[in-house]
Order: sequence, then C-alpha cells, then structure tokens
Amino acid sequence: MIRSGQDYIAGLQAQAKKNVWIAGRKIDDVVADPHFKRPVATLAELYDLQCSPQHGVKMSAGGAGNEAYGLSFLIPHSTEDIFDRRNAMTVWANATFGMVGRSPDYCNTVLMSFEETGFFHQAGADFGSNLSKYYEYCRGNDLFLTHAIVNPQTDRSKTSAEQENPYAHLGIVNKNSEGLIVRGAKMLATHGPTADELIVYPLPGSVMPGEEKYALAFGIPTDTPGLKFICREPFDDGSMSPWDHPLGSRFEEPDAMVVFDDVLIPWERVFLHENVALANKLFTSASIQNNTGHQTAVRGLAKCRFMVGIAIAVSRSVKTDVFLHVQEQLGEILGFLQLLEGALSLSELKAEKTESGALRPAWPPLQSIRYHLPRMYERIVKVIQVIGAGGLLINPTREDLLSEIGPDIAAYYRGAGIDAESRIHLGKLAWDATGTQFGQRMLQYERYYAGDPVRVAATLYMRQNVDDLMAMVKRALSDNVMAV
Repeated sequence: MIRSGQDYIAGLQAQAKKNVWIAGRKIDDVVADPHFKRPVATLAELYDLQCSPQHGVKMSAGGAGNEAYGLSFLIPHSTEDIFDRRNAMTVWANATFGMVGRSPDYCNTVLMSFEETGFFHQAGADFGSNLSKYYEYCRGNDLFLTHAIVNPQTDRSKTSAEQENPYAHLGIVNKNSEGLIVRGAKMLATHGPTADELIVYPLPGSVMPGEEKYALAFGIPTDTPGLKFICREPFDDGSMSPWDHPLGSRFEEPDAMVVFDDVLIPWERVFLHENVALANKLFTSASIQNNTGHQTAVRGLAKCRFMVGIAIAVSRSVKTDVFLHVQEQLGEILGFLQLLEGALSLSELKAEKTESGALRPAWPPLQSIRYHLPRMYERIVKVIQVIGAGGLLINPTREDLLSEIGPDIAAYYRGAGIDAESRIHLGKLAWDATGTQFGQRMLQYERYYAGDPVRVAATLYMRQNVDDLMAMVKRALSDNVMAV
C-alpha cells in the first residue's frame, strides 16, 4: 500500500518502546517531542506528496489500492521504469530543495537492489528468502528505512578485532535457536529515531579475514529491545523561527549513533552472517551503487540547483551581477548543473541489463557524480558566501523588523530594487544554507555521504574498463596512426 503522512505518523506512535536519547533526555514520543516534531512533519508531507495526483508525476507501481507501492521500491525492467523512478524521486527532492539527504527513497533503493540481484542467496537459500520476505514486507507496508553501516571512529589504525573493546564495533556475541545476539555500535543512522526499520550491512573491505563475527547483515524494527539511538546535539528544539531559519526549521535531520546492547536478531531477519568473503563483495555485486547513486544524483542535482539559485538571487539583490568577475563565478556554478544533469542522463541512457533481466543505471557516470558533486557543492557554498560578503552577517531578526527600530531597518537594509524585509529574508536563507549549524552540517554531509572521497575516486579507476583509452594510446604510437 501507499502510506499517507498520517499513516507514517501512526506507525511511529505504535513504536512505544523505541529508545531514543537527545540533549540528555530519553524521548518517550518522537512524534510529540519538540526536537523531532518538525522532522516528522516534513517526512509526513513527503508521504502525502506520493498520495497526491496534483504534481502530475507517477509515484507508485504495482496496481491500485493495497497492491500499490512506492516507485522507489520498483525493480526497473525498462528505460521507462528508470525514468518513472527518477521523476518520482525528483518530486521529493524538489519538495525539500534536496536538503533531506536520507529521504525514504534512499534506503528503499538499497533494499530493492538486494532483492533484484538475489545477492544473499549466495549465503544460503534461507537467507535469500529472508531478504525477499523482508523486501516484500517493507514494500507492502511502505515503511521508512534507515541504515547504519559505518563502524564508530575508535582507533582507525586497528581492525575491529584489535580494538581495546572487542565490541566497539558491532559483532556477534552468541547464536541460539531464535537468532543472533549482537553487541556494539554503528553509525551514522540519519533519521534513525524517526524511521520504522533499521538495516545493517557491511561496507567493502570493512571485515578482515578471521573476523567472522563482524560480518553480518540484517533488518530490524527501530523499537527492537536493546537498541538505542544516541543523537547528536540538535539544531532546533522546536522554537526556531521559520522566518529567520527557513531551512533549519524545516529540514533538520537527526543523526544518531546506534548502540546494540545484546540485541536479538531473529533468524528470519538475518541476511548474512560470518561470511567474510560475501560481506566484502556486497557493494560490487548487489548493484547498490548503481541504484543509490541514481537517487543521490537526483537529490544532489535538486540541491545544487537550489543553491545556485540562492547565489544568483543574492547577487541580483545588490546588483553585483553587473560585474564581470561575479558573472564569471555565477557562470562557473551554472556550468556545474549542466555537468551533473548530463552525467545523470548518461547513466540512464547507458543503463545496463543485470543477470536477473532487470535494468540498472550505468555506474561510471554516477560514481563520477559521487566524487565531483561534493567539490561542486563546496564551491557553490563559497560563491554564495563571497558574493554575500558582510551582508550575510548583519541581518536582524523578524522581531527587530516589527519593533520600534523597524523604520531604521527599512531605510538602511534595502537593496537594489528590493525592500529591506525581502532582502533580509533572502540573506537569512543564504546564511541558513551556508553558515549556520544547519548549513555546515549540509556541507559536511555532502563531503562524506558517499564515503571516503579518496576511495570513491580510486574505485572509479579500479572498476572502470579503460581498454578503449589504452587502445588510443597504442594507436598513437603505431605506424598506422589513422587506422580507426
């Protein structure tokens, strides 16, 4: 079925035993708590969007009524399927200006990739069946999944087994007839407290030979006994002004460390355990990067389009866009948008058939976006800050505008053809996007959402076929140079 926003909220309210900590408090109800009320409302609006026909974009597949499911769960078998998925993802990305990095469609694509490739059947028929049933359960109930796949930053010079605490990283403590008992921690569960389900799976190269107890993949409800979410310091306690903080007050995403205190993972929710070889080839064999790369490229393009728009609006508000050096900077970041959209389209035009007969976006263009988008985004942020200059630092609050000093503000804060209130409001938007805690979290998120950027680029080299490039070099060195 396709869930509405109220369905999503009701699902969270039913998870009464969820163990969430933020700002020194244990949260009894994430829906009502001021730290989570706005993030929950934003996600509910996304679910309402997929139920609404007003945007004119196909948002579901599988039929009508209870048979329908969100397009991000769809296994594509044609280019039309891929385009439909992209259009549906674009609706959500545009609705949030790309600022919600872990919208539900992200992990939906992860789960879809696992199902399409049948990867976990290699661990045994039962494990493959477990994944298929889990996929059908999450798809059928339109659940919101988050994941935690990174080990805590303890001692990076040591493997998991070499840590001072052998369960500093998530590992298996015991097994019994009911399932696996696991202990330790994982990060970074963005939206962990506001998600329905948590999936855990290994990163490539994260499990060393002989460290079988750290090789595991599973999915469990976020209110599973023994599971604890420890959130980072929040930016908004529910009192942040939407006028003064137009982004931070709406699109805050709680990030959390997930602690497993001898958590029972039922056998029917286990997809892989104690198989180091399978654990380390998961990313390259399960089409994860093709499908999540497609979703993140759609979101990243929406976000960069928004940020470039801010840069142009700030420049025009004081008419600095008449100067050549400013035009050059604006032209530079406008060019980024063409490059990103071109690579995204190329991934769709070069979509590849999989062994199962499905279709997946081509990996090289998406991996290129993964590497270059963070640098492009960082440059766009800098351009906004340079163009805005000191004007980003002097803006008073909404309360000041309505106070007795309002006339002074109206006189001295106006821009070029723009009144003071509008200019200040634009300045607030630009600063929230680039300078506040929210803006800086966005920058850090883009830098590392795809993992270590060095590995991202190295993987692009190691996995891409460069035979045609080497053939060109060989031909240039031959006697028959023009033989094409």
